[in-house]
Amino acid sequence: MPLDRTGQAEAFDAIGDRYDEAFPHKEGQVASAEWLIRSLPGEARVLDMGCGTGIPTALQLTEAGLRVVGVDLSEAMVALARKNVPNGVFHQADIADLRPGGSRDLGRFDAVTAFFSLLMLPRAEIPLALRTVHHLLPPNGLFALSMVEADVDDFSIPFIGSTIRVSGYLRDELREVVEAAGFEIVDESLYTYAPSSADVPPEVQIFLRCRRRT
Repeated sequence: MPLDRTGQAEAFDAIGDRYDEAFPHKEGQVASAEWLIRSLPGEARVLDMGCGTGIPTALQLTEAGLRVVGVDLSEAMVALARKNVPNGVFHQADIADLRPGGSRDLGRFDAVTAFFSLLMLPRAEIPLALRTVHHLLPPNGLFALSMVEADVDDFSIPFIGSTIRVSGYLRDELREVVEAAGFEIVDESLYTYAPSSADVPPEVQIFLRCRRRT
């Protein structure tokens, strides 16, 4: 399908490290990364899909001894991640680039994280992105993801002084989409979050901890 990323990378280029200022507390994200650290062997390889500034996830994982590769559509975010997480490896890339036969072959991973990155895609692309994650993992490989609970598709919103387009699901539908892509959901948590930025409304965040089915 044709990809429309108009304005998405540019918005995050403009936001830069103000993103971490707007979202200073990321308990759900930190807890999911802790689950990966407990569950993975030392020096396991983890893909941080939509790594942003590298904080907290890539930094947390590398400090635990895991080998982290991060990808993000935003050039500015990748530059910040390289600065913030010197022990990680970061690439400017689209999630679609990682599909089988795509332009970026980064190899396989023991685990993948996708914290609030899938919501940047139109709904029609989200099942494809989940199948990409499935392809990148071995059987029983781990997948931690989060979405904002919302029944929207490619919907424009103001966001930290810029405009982005987001998609979301209600929690039951999100479970169905994830399970249909070949994952077992082993744990779930919900957080009500109020960002520090005045133009970002409070939100319900859904965190799923998953395992690729064989």
